[in-house]
Amino acid sequence: MLKRLLALATPFALALFLTGCNQPPKSTLPAAATERVTVAEPPNLFLLKQELKAYIDRGDYDASIASVAAQAKAWIEQRARQGGKLAIVLDIDETVLSNLRHMREMDFGYVPALWDQWVADADGPAIESMRTVYETARAYDVAIFYLTGRKTTDAPGTEKNLRDARLADYAGLHFKPNDFGGPTQAFKTAMRQKITADGYTIIANIGDQHSDLDGGYAERTFKLPNPFYVTK
Repeated sequence: MLKRLLALATPFALALFLTGCNQPPKSTLPAAATERVTVAEPPNLFLLKQELKAYIDRGDYDASIASVAAQAKAWIEQRARQGGKLAIVLDIDETVLSNLRHMREMDFGYVPALWDQWVADADGPAIESMRTVYETARAYDVAIFYLTGRKTTDAPGTEKNLRDARLADYAGLHFKPNDFGGPTQAFKTAMRQKITADGYTIIANIGDQHSDLDGGYAERTFKLPNPFYVTK
């Protein structure tokens, strides 16, 4: 009986021994690799979009606009007391009307047909701190001229949106012609030159793009924040 047990146990023990011999040696490397090969790359688009959303949701975007608007308002009040045939120039998009809802629905992308529909729907809300600037200018009898990169064909929706937002007491509303071949900056500079030639002193030019403001023909310029897009 004992011999039979020993005979059965010997192959089993041998199998255990051989199994143990087949085990790979334990690694001495830490759980996380200590070296990583990589190359330089632009910032990640997904993370940038998350950062933009946080910038808006924290209230930092509105606060930054309000800060610039307060300075513009104070300057208009100070300068208007000196009298004269005075005017301010305002951009429209992200200056007096907000397109944030559309931009977020588009995940900060741009589809021309959908943008045209948004403009035609005339649903852009007024930027409240800039409405205060608008109202201050009118209270001091300072003329308001809108210069926008929107196309001439956008006029019906834009005019309705300005009326609905109570921003329609203006001396001029100028659209970039559909067939205008140059940059937006050239169009806006030429229009400010014309306003000046008509006898106005432009005491403030306010916009969210450098192309709104470059080119002269204004005593002071005020740049509103816009981390969402660039027009030239």
